[in-house]
Amino acid sequence: MDDDQWLADRFEEHRTHLRAVAYRMLGSLAEADEAVQDAWLRLSRAGAGEVENLGGWMTTVVARVCLNVLRSRRIRREEPLDAHLPDPVVRPVDAPAPEDEVVLADSVGLALLIVLDTLTPAERLAFVLHDMFDLPFDDIAALTDRSPAAARQLASRARRRVRGADVPAPDPDHGRQRAVVDAFFSAARGGDLEDLVALLDPDVVLRADGGDRRPAISMVVRGAAAVARQATTFSLPRADLRPALVGGAAGVVVTVGDRPVAVIGFVVSGGRIVEIDAIADPGRVRRIAAPVLG
Repeated sequence: MDDDQWLADRFEEHRTHLRAVAYRMLGSLAEADEAVQDAWLRLSRAGAGEVENLGGWMTTVVARVCLNVLRSRRIRREEPLDAHLPDPVVRPVDAPAPEDEVVLADSVGLALLIVLDTLTPAERLAFVLHDMFDLPFDDIAALTDRSPAAARQLASRARRRVRGADVPAPDPDHGRQRAVVDAFFSAARGGDLEDLVALLDPDVVLRADGGDRRPAISMVVRGAAAVARQATTFSLPRADLRPALVGGAAGVVVTVGDRPVAVIGFVVSGGRIVEIDAIADPGRVRRIAAPVLG
């Protein structure tokens, strides 16, 4: 086996891990794949050389690529941050998930990704690499051009913000989640506001992201009564609701005919819905819903 093939094989061994790092850093499946590919191009040009810990080296390369993406994104972003939703991992309810999707979805639902989007690029890097992947602060310091003590402070600030956001934990029973989601759509289609309110937490949050092509539907709605009124607009008469796991929790892919129009994820806790996150950007929906649409 020549050196190039050996290096390619080692990279493939680490690809799932690298994609998981990039996904948590960027909250975008497409950008995560691009970051991993960028890391491979850099590795293939540089070679393994004197690298002792190839996996650690590749992790830092992917992290550096992601940090540059986050900094660029922060400069150019124009839409309100709270109306933008990251890409959830979407998969069929009853099909075994590929290994890489399990790694992506493990302990990082859509609600957490939304909170991570509020961090600065350096805070997000420090939190993801240290708290999620146990990377030493010495390595994180080199990536952020800070001292190890300053890198530790970055992670600490990020940790406080994540804890302060009180990310809701979904009911561990998918069957109970699904029953509440099904009841929600039944009440929405029937226009029954009273039943809808009863299914919603008083402080429920609805986020809708229409993307650049449908900015008029991007919104954030808070409170059970307001969300219930908005939910009645979900009841498209010709819509087909395909059950799915969205970020590891109960959700649906909405199609009209053969055309996917939305991905909706729910956080159900204590028998009530505490978060609803709807992505209605046509291009993104087609891409992230592909595992469900076949």
